[in-house]
Amino acid sequence: MRIAVYPGSFDPVTYGHIDVLERATDIFDNVIVTIARNSSKTPLFSTDQRVALLQESVSHLENVEVDTFEGLIVDYARKRQAVALVRGLRAVSDFEYEFQMALMNRKLDSDIATVFLMPHERFTYLNSSIVRELARHRTDVSDFVPECVREALVAHFGQTKPEHT
Repeated sequence: MRIAVYPGSFDPVTYGHIDVLERATDIFDNVIVTIARNSSKTPLFSTDQRVALLQESVSHLENVEVDTFEGLIVDYARKRQAVALVRGLRAVSDFEYEFQMALMNRKLDSDIATVFLMPHERFTYLNSSIVRELARHRTDVSDFVPECVREALVAHFGQTKPEHT
């Protein structure tokens, strides 16, 4: 059984995240999507809300589990007997940070590989920060996130503004 861990904050989960996850499920027997619990950050959605949104957003994938972790991702992956960490690369700007993290993780545990997956090109510009900013300005985000996430963003920020005609 080849298990991979796909870590992130997923605040909120986007179609880009889901695209990377779907690619990972084609490669690994099981993929654990795990949400980082970091007390130094103040996410838009609580950990429990992000877990619920992720579970609903990936319910169509049978070989996916949603979990949370705190601490080093390598320690979590080792505990879950994972062979790989999955990371999405949207653009060259992501590469330097992700490359450094992959090398450090390899130093900490050389048995856990880092696998970089690129989302479909229609998602290369998409990230959670952009989605939060659009939602904050009450712009429709339905092209970028699953319906349950759009509804949670509307509940948090308010209804979207009507489009100009």
